[in-house]
Amino acid sequence: MTEFNKSKWAKAEFSQEYVENSDIYVVERRRLLEILRSFYNHFINNKPKINILDLGCGDGIITHELLKVNNSMSTTLIDGSENMLNKAKKRLNGFNHTHFIKASFQEIIDKNIIQGNFDFIVSSLAIHHLTMYEKKALFRSIYSHLDTDGYFLNIDVVLAPTEALERWYLLLWKEWIDERKAVLKIEGNYFNEISQKYKDPVNDKPDILDTQIGALKSIGFKDVDCFYKYGIFTMYGGKK
Repeated sequence: MTEFNKSKWAKAEFSQEYVENSDIYVVERRRLLEILRSFYNHFINNKPKINILDLGCGDGIITHELLKVNNSMSTTLIDGSENMLNKAKKRLNGFNHTHFIKASFQEIIDKNIIQGNFDFIVSSLAIHHLTMYEKKALFRSIYSHLDTDGYFLNIDVVLAPTEALERWYLLLWKEWIDERKAVLKIEGNYFNEISQKYKDPVNDKPDILDTQIGALKSIGFKDVDCFYKYGIFTMYGGKK
């Protein structure tokens, strides 16, 4: 795992550019957020007192979407970037019971900095920066901090199981980017390069979806499944 301070995400200009253009980069991003809210309403929102943990929270959009559904829950947001945490604090200004922790996945795994248990642990487009060995270690930590019947949900990119499928998945991604560029009247090839970088060996280490689902099952998660998939973009998880 690349040390967070040496990764591209530690650079404020990189993270800022990603936030500004995430609706172009991430296939059906708004649809993913709709499915997230539906999942939360169906499985979590009936509990009397709800604690949420957002891992690799970025600018806080995931937690913000959940707070739109229930603004009384307690939320903890963790990210290794001070810049992203500041953006999350700004986005969530006015909401009560929000807590922020600056920590990398390395620190979460090695130092066990997470305190308490949660009804729902969520992460978005962050865990793919870990090797599979590190993913399993993080999944074990997540499992240990879930209440009984609590859920883990991960929105992320995954590695295609074959080269033929990867070529098609990257074509789907390019078509999405081109469609969004046309809608927004953006010219040039800048955004087309992103699809060639999702396996950047320094910063990005996606793994096959089946491998990650298998890891969750081996740890003890129940009701493990893929909840959504569009090419390399997916949403999966399970319950304790």
